[in-house]
Amino acid sequence: MGNPAVIGLTGGIGSGKSTVAKMFGALGVHWVDADIVAREVVEPGTPALEQIAKHFGDEILQADGRLDRAALRTIVFRDPNEREWLEALLHPTIRDELARQLQPDNYELPYVLLVSPLLLETDQHTLAKQAIVVDVPEETQIERTMSRDSNDRDQVERIIAAQMPREHRLARADYIIHNDRPLAEVEQQVQELHRQLLDSCRG
Repeated sequence: MGNPAVIGLTGGIGSGKSTVAKMFGALGVHWVDADIVAREVVEPGTPALEQIAKHFGDEILQADGRLDRAALRTIVFRDPNEREWLEALLHPTIRDELARQLQPDNYELPYVLLVSPLLLETDQHTLAKQAIVVDVPEETQIERTMSRDSNDRDQVERIIAAQMPREHRLARADYIIHNDRPLAEVEQQVQELHRQLLDSCRG
């Protein structure tokens, strides 16, 4: 069997991408989370972390040598130039590692999932054949993110503003999963879409 098709799974912050990805995982689908890969490429000892510390200074490192993500996030959301610098460093590194992890050994299904909040904003979408968007109303995004990350409302609204507008994301979706419904209904949508993808990716 050739390489499985890569299907992107995205959604704004707080939309519940990981929850939906785990539902696919429960059906045997291999999935790679770009957020996890983004953390792996800046682990202590990685070239990327060394460059970040050189550029921003040691105050973005925690006492144990790990990246202080909150401190870095505050800097880059204040200064678009710094954000551009960071993205230019990290996006190619993350992309290479994603491509590697999206080819699992001894895998029988015809597709894998690339789970990424920035699927459509970066060139990660070129790794994927189609895109699933997990969608919730903006107010739900704000409430979920505030309760999960103890961010204040302003910070969450700034993060949402920096992401692709909801209507643009939906316009680029091949499939949409509505995640503002009871869990059982969301699971039903996932199972239905899984069947569709098995058919279309085998076809």
